[in-house]
Amino acid sequence: MKEIESGNRFVVPALLLLSLVTVYPLIYVFYLSLQRRLLIFDISRFVGLDNYIFLLRDDRFWNAMKNTAYFTVVSVSLELLFGLSIALLLNRQFRFRGLVRAIVLIPWAIPTVVSARMWEWIYNTDFGILNYLLGTEINWLGSPSWAMNAAIFMDVWKTTPFVAILLTAGLQIIPRDLYQAAMIDGAGSWAVFRKITLPLLKPVILVVLIFRTLDAFRVFDAVYVLTGGGPANTTETLSIYAYKVLFQTLQFGYGSTLSVIVFLCTGGISLFYVKLLSRGMK
Repeated sequence: MKEIESGNRFVVPALLLLSLVTVYPLIYVFYLSLQRRLLIFDISRFVGLDNYIFLLRDDRFWNAMKNTAYFTVVSVSLELLFGLSIALLLNRQFRFRGLVRAIVLIPWAIPTVVSARMWEWIYNTDFGILNYLLGTEINWLGSPSWAMNAAIFMDVWKTTPFVAILLTAGLQIIPRDLYQAAMIDGAGSWAVFRKITLPLLKPVILVVLIFRTLDAFRVFDAVYVLTGGGPANTTETLSIYAYKVLFQTLQFGYGSTLSVIVFLCTGGISLFYVKLLSRGMK
């Protein structure tokens, strides 16, 4: 009992600090979401669920939701595919493997805003290196059909190394005896990958998916720097839409409603992956 009481003295301050920086802001944002608050016109009154009802009829919200879902699904899928391929290569024995791993991490180490600005120059229609190499004049960031895919490619370039390093760590904890036994039994490379590598790597893959799905769903800086949500809102994600409503039009009530929805979506995604992870650990 004394040990428990001693431990509580350390836990309680941490819980109080956590409540101060997380729980209180969440409660206050939800409180704001139940109000119509426009600072420009000095309007502040309680409206209940009116903001949520309006959100259900808001075409711009559903467009942002569609863009966010598309960005999340495509970027995370490509990052997992490329990251796993790179991890399998990095897991092999070869000269200068440590140096190669360090080089692979460079895109991830660059700040997102810097990466986005760099890719903005690469995508430039008139003097960007991408159009020069392709011998064409595609308007990557100004065309509705290309802009979102260009943002996804930039995100994949930046975050695939993060996925690769985590999966490499997962591959290294798989016992080598299993591979040797499979080779003795005559199993091919594909059979070994499907029957040994993937099942044992599943918990790490789920952890990677948790991190990357949440980050991709809340994407803001990469897309905002590249396109600002344009052209014609074709790259506007939920985070960008909430930012514009909150800080450009100063609609704190409806902007808070959008923030609550983003929080609920990320919470639902987290619970989904945690449930999958708990099943995989059994």
